[in-house]
Amino acid sequence: MQDEFVKKLIREFIGRQKIGVLSTVAESGRPEAAVIEFGDTDDLELIFDTLVTARKYENLLKHKRVAFVIGWDEDITVQYEGEAYELAGEEKDKYKEIFFKKNPKAQKWEAVPEIRFFKVVPKWVRYSNLKVHPWEVYEIKF
Repeated sequence: MQDEFVKKLIREFIGRQKIGVLSTVAESGRPEAAVIEFGDTDDLELIFDTLVTARKYENLLKHKRVAFVIGWDEDITVQYEGEAYELAGEEKDKYKEIFFKKNPKAQKWEAVPEIRFFKVVPKWVRYSNLKVHPWEVYEIKF
């Protein structure tokens, strides 16, 4: 029961956010981060797009493990670790629809041949609400 409450709390918070910081790992082992738009599903999957010329794309081809940080303005944040998978075919079409529903301005990139879409499957998520006392901190492992 606790996990369902926490998942709902996280879903609602993530659903209100449109950008986050994505961290990937370069071939050298060096961490790299970028602010990106994202979409999200009820299963706490995250969807984003990138160009094949971006550093993150090359990194994701070699290392599928990623980290996100979402939110900070409300003294609430979600730390998120997962595995990113490049989307293709019908699966790509399904997730692009979810991404564009949340980020309609991003559709301008859809026709760019170098654009790629990724889905991130969660492995660990921490929700922290620091505006209450005591702080609310919840973790979920998948």
